[in-house]
Amino acid sequence: MAERREMTVTAASTAPPTPRGVHRWARLCIAVGVVVAAFGLVLVTGLGGPDASPAISNLGLCAAAGSAALACLLRAAAFRGRRRAGWALLGLGVLCWGAGQACAIWLETFTGTVPLPSQADIGYLGMILLSSAGLLVLPVATQSLANRVRSVLDGLMVAASLVLIAWFLVIEPLLASGGDSTLTLYVSLAYPLGDVVMVTIVVYMLAMQGRRGRTFSHLALVGAGIVAFAASDIAYAYLNLTGAYTSGRGTDVGWFAGFSLIMLAATKPVPARGATERPAPSVDGDGGQPFGVLLPYVAVLASLVTSVVWFARTGLSSDLVAYTRSALILLIVGRQLLTLLENRNLTRNLEARVADRTAELYASEQRFHALVQHSSDVVTVVGVDAVVIYQSESVQRVFGYTPAMLTGRTVTQWFTSDSATRLLDALRSVSGRPYATTVLELTLPHLDGRARQAEITVTNLLDDPNVGGLVLNTRDISERKELQEQLVHEAYHDALTQLANRALFREKVAEALEARGADDDVAVLFLDLDGFKEVNDSLGHLAGDQLLVRVADRLTASVREGDMVARFGGDEFAVLIRSALGAGEAELVAQRIVDGLHEPFRIDTRDLHVRGSVGLATYAALDAGDTDADDAEQLMRNADLAMYRAKGAGGSGFASYDPQMLAGLVERLELEADLRLALDRGELRLHYQPTIDMTDSRVVGFEALVRWQHPVRGLISPLDFIPIAEATGLIVPLGRWVLEEACRQAMEWAARDGRRPVKMAVNVSVRQFDRSDLPTVVREVLTRTGMPADQLCLEMTESVLMTDTEENLAQLVRLKALGVTLAIDDFGTGYSSLAYLRRFPVDTLKIDRSFVERLGEQTDDTALANTIVQLGQSLGMSTVAEGIEEYGQLAALRAMGCTFAQGFYFSRPVPAGEAGRLLLEGAGAQQSTA
Repeated sequence: MAERREMTVTAASTAPPTPRGVHRWARLCIAVGVVVAAFGLVLVTGLGGPDASPAISNLGLCAAAGSAALACLLRAAAFRGRRRAGWALLGLGVLCWGAGQACAIWLETFTGTVPLPSQADIGYLGMILLSSAGLLVLPVATQSLANRVRSVLDGLMVAASLVLIAWFLVIEPLLASGGDSTLTLYVSLAYPLGDVVMVTIVVYMLAMQGRRGRTFSHLALVGAGIVAFAASDIAYAYLNLTGAYTSGRGTDVGWFAGFSLIMLAATKPVPARGATERPAPSVDGDGGQPFGVLLPYVAVLASLVTSVVWFARTGLSSDLVAYTRSALILLIVGRQLLTLLENRNLTRNLEARVADRTAELYASEQRFHALVQHSSDVVTVVGVDAVVIYQSESVQRVFGYTPAMLTGRTVTQWFTSDSATRLLDALRSVSGRPYATTVLELTLPHLDGRARQAEITVTNLLDDPNVGGLVLNTRDISERKELQEQLVHEAYHDALTQLANRALFREKVAEALEARGADDDVAVLFLDLDGFKEVNDSLGHLAGDQLLVRVADRLTASVREGDMVARFGGDEFAVLIRSALGAGEAELVAQRIVDGLHEPFRIDTRDLHVRGSVGLATYAALDAGDTDADDAEQLMRNADLAMYRAKGAGGSGFASYDPQMLAGLVERLELEADLRLALDRGELRLHYQPTIDMTDSRVVGFEALVRWQHPVRGLISPLDFIPIAEATGLIVPLGRWVLEEACRQAMEWAARDGRRPVKMAVNVSVRQFDRSDLPTVVREVLTRTGMPADQLCLEMTESVLMTDTEENLAQLVRLKALGVTLAIDDFGTGYSSLAYLRRFPVDTLKIDRSFVERLGEQTDDTALANTIVQLGQSLGMSTVAEGIEEYGQLAALRAMGCTFAQGFYFSRPVPAGEAGRLLLEGAGAQQSTA
């Protein structure tokens, strides 16, 4: 149990000896070897005289024993458990021998002789007991019962052999001499017999440890020391028997060398202090321990040789020799029987393992066969002549053929002519390179006649004795190829109209430009539908999709054969035209497209009318200084710019690209970039145009109009930057700034004049109105500036009433709940209906300036203006006339009953300072200067 407990001690922290420690121990070995050689030389040659050799021997032996004992005790401190106890007992045994040697020196020094027996023999014999116990305490590798029995038998064989050798060399001569007393005889016999015991224990421990033990080298050094020690003991006993022993002779070298070897064993590098070396792993059988197998037989052979020599010299025999020989024979027979039983057991185990392995291989073979036969791959083995040697059954499931239909025939008969040629080339390419592989895709017919796409991997296994052919792994990839083609088609075509998409169109444009000849031209048409958004908003996206499909069909019918039509998304289409240089074919196609869109589209029960704006760009018309003129993206961009020019001209027509369009675009981009910084830089200003009460020409309010004072361009018209702000979304922060600045200015005038703030009108764009936080923004501005809600008028265009009616109605209701006034700007130019006017909480209608311009003349505009005024009166709304520039217009509007008026007749939009003066003086003073 102690050994098992020691084996469980964690050894993870142990580390192998460092190179520095190994080198230091190697240097120690050299030094010890030199000292032993010098010691032996002094004793053998008698250098120093007959008196010096005994002294050198006595002191050297004491020093060697003390050094070995100290080394063993220090080594014991580095371990725990049985290993510590073993090295400690071994060190105490050596120390005990040193004490006996010191006692012998004392007796020899002060009495002149060392009797046998004496007190020194207690120390000498104590080493045998303690060292033997220490060797037996040392842990060994965990072994099976059979190995333990074999180790015991080996130890007994070695012990019996050593007893015979000791009998012939020492014991029998001692018994024959008789000695001075029985005690002297027993003490003399104790030394060789004790050495036999220690050597036997060492042999047993080495056999148990095995060559694989981590401490084998240490134990071997200890064993070598004990053998050297035993050699000196035997020589001492023999010489003492004959009366020829004297101290300081070569006999003492064995003891000195033995202690030196034990010291080297104890100082050999070990793992870190406090760690426990792990025992060697268990090794079953003799195969892992050749030393343990041979050593007993070597000992038996040595005893046999010794006995033969002894008999040859003396011709004597004894009962002990006979009994010992008989014991050796029995031990050898027992060991052989044990080996036989182990061999039989091993044979049975091997047979069982072979049977299990055979069954496993058979199961693996069957599994492999099943996998091959039911695999989605078709396995075919052909020779260098392309004749099928083996064909898996999966070919019938995948391609319809039975293995018998293909085996023994040339594999190329299975393929089309083109595929057969490619397959033969592949077979030839790998046939000269062992284990080479190639992959190819071929077309081959199914048994039912369908063409199938196959991926074939050809592998050269001609040098493999288990195959001996070229292996074809064939997989039906028809569905995968169809899926790939479908994915490619979807990636390059519009899902709704099945026309080419932008990616494919760009590739085709690039190919056309690359293949263009000197007399060829390439043109790109961009088409954007006019009025498509209204169809989507009013009839829904399903009707819009149907309309796009019809448009695609009509475009395809309008172009020439070979021209390419593409849809880029939404209501944008493109056409690629290849023609002769200067033929004007692109213009003709563009005109046919525009004319073709004039006819209505029948969707369900409705006739829908849409128009198209077409932009045209040709390679020949590109700017000669444009370094990217042959680039597809350049040509497409130019067509896009031309399309916006056509749309800006009123739509339903086409426009050709010219370089000034690009310059305008660049200017627009620069203006947009500057506009993004205008708010932060404080470049925006508000001008105020007064609103006049028709009854007394009194200024009752102002309309806030934003102006941009650009640091380089000067004052920029709102017509130039407001559309940019609308398109980019900058109108939202811009509108918030205008709202807050107008309210702040109104409160500043009120504080100056000490009266109620003037009515302030602020325009709200559709982009602002589409945001759900508009009422929150208005409330925050009113709260922050202190502006009364009823003095703020929010003006919006009629388009607000046309889009997302229910949502916009809810938005207007939330704004009206704040107390602000709502007005419809430019009324009469949109598509408002009376139903919308009755539903929406609008307070004011602003008559567009286009109706005011020709008032006083007998025109429809007069009737329309009058109708708007009457409509406002009937709905309880006030009316504001915009753009009044003449007195006749003012008089006509007064006669109609219009409530308020604006225009240059009263005042232009002016800065805040001048507007404040108008508020104080009234508009009457301005009439003469307007």
